[in-house]
Amino acid sequence: MSDLAPLLQSFFTDKLTRQRLASPHTLSAYRDTFKLLLGHAHQRTTRQPAQLGLADLDAPAITAFLHHLETDRGNTATTRNARLAAIHSFFRYAAPRAPEHAALIQRVLAIPPKRFDRAIVSYLTKEESDALVAAPDRTTWTGRRDHALLLVAVHTGLRVSELTALRLQDTHLGPGPHLRCHGKGRKERCTPLTTPTAKVLKVWLRERAGESPDPLFPTRRGTPLSRDAVEHLVAKHAKTATMACPSMTGKKVSPHTLRHSTAMALLHAGVDLSVIALWLGHESTQTTQIYLHADMTIKEKALARTTPAGSSPGRYTAPDTLLAFLQTL
Repeated sequence: MSDLAPLLQSFFTDKLTRQRLASPHTLSAYRDTFKLLLGHAHQRTTRQPAQLGLADLDAPAITAFLHHLETDRGNTATTRNARLAAIHSFFRYAAPRAPEHAALIQRVLAIPPKRFDRAIVSYLTKEESDALVAAPDRTTWTGRRDHALLLVAVHTGLRVSELTALRLQDTHLGPGPHLRCHGKGRKERCTPLTTPTAKVLKVWLRERAGESPDPLFPTRRGTPLSRDAVEHLVAKHAKTATMACPSMTGKKVSPHTLRHSTAMALLHAGVDLSVIALWLGHESTQTTQIYLHADMTIKEKALARTTPAGSSPGRYTAPDTLLAFLQTL
């Protein structure tokens, strides 16, 4: 019997499902990684996936698979690294359970992630966000739903998976209005709502009706919107908003762009970076640093404090006799 099949099965059922309590999104991402990997190994070895062993997934085979992802499938370095992270997780699980393959496993774990250029985040200004929120046709049920969804997305910065997972019971519109969401890493957090957003949601809830476990933003059939559906409606309304706000021309607007826009709006309002990290559900403030790099106003203020070009620099004077003594050494 193959030594790979039982290891891979227990990795999903024991490690990911029981021990890590991995989310459905994580499970599907790992599943897709190994479907692609086993399919690639099948083409190289002509053996069926159930007949493959760990020896068939050595470092050269994994490297060839990663190269295949980028060259043949056209995946980005980010996707390539995400696939490699899933493979590394499996091989770390396999290490104590297949000691006879210790050398092979260590060589696979030594495969590094690929470095890549990090682009400055794209975000919408307040005028562009307002144009996007106003784009849906509110004379229709779908338009009113999209208007409420876009307003929530722009003012809360929720991930698209968090938006689609919202239930009626997660909406609290009394004193201190907020949304409760179950986010990445199984962390539950509350995100406050602005007064205009809370008013729009109250109107939408009266029209939406339904039971507490029902999705807040459903399809016509009452099922939760999919990620693709949200991406489609954002792109559709962004195209409409461009006619009212020409500065959006050329900008690729996605649900994640709205999340970036929330972060930048908070940053411009003077909110501390650690608070923004908590607001967005980031594990650490290091992730939130990308917004500092994208914010030109902070850089412009720093530039304004520098000495103007052409002026003569002042002479340094030691503020203390001890420092003056050290300066003479």
